Amino acid sequence: MPQTSILKTDTQRAKFTSSRKHLNRPSALKHQPQMPSRLPTRLLFVCLGNICRSPSAENIMNHLIKQQQLTDRIVCDSAGTSSYHIGSEPNPRMAAAAQKKGITLEGSARQFTKADFQNFDVILAMDRSNYQDILSVADADSEALGAQQKVKLMCDFCRNHDDREVPDPYYGGEAGFDYVIELLTDACGGLLEAVEADLI
Repeated sequence: MPQTSILKTDTQRAKFTSSRKHLNRPSALKHQPQMPSRLPTRLLFVCLGNICRSPSAENIMNHLIKQQQLTDRIVCDSAGTSSYHIGSEPNPRMAAAAQKKGITLEGSARQFTKADFQNFDVILAMDRSNYQDILSVADADSEALGAQQKVKLMCDFCRNHDDREVPDPYYGGEAGFDYVIELLTDACGGLLEAVEADLI
């Protein structure tokens, strides 16, 4: 093989080695483009007083999120359309029903505000009355944020129940609270599947 060819090959190898050394330096690596991290999907569950249905939905959803190791992808909160119970803990009868399924209800009641249209990606109303009350808070700025498209009925995500609304168990007996936990567990499962599939 001619010597000039050997010298040319050696020169190329030297340049290649120098290039690799440069890329391994911290100063070179820090300028490499970084993939943007995915923002979490923000879910808000809403009922009337924020002491029965919506905190149950929030905590059931958090329970499922932890099971699926998705805490970095989905965040949850809950609120009420009324100011009846601001600062109150979840209703004890509701908490007892949830505990039967191994779920602890946490949080304190707050009222839904128009800022929630900006702070959350999906707003889940427990019934049609809640749905209308949520939209009544929206103003022109909220509509610009897609307020109407963000609000959905919780039972639209049920997989095994035909209910169109989550009933308010507040004035009923133990069986009503148990049923709400069962219904919300079904709906939260369907909601989680929709979020994972980027359907909402």
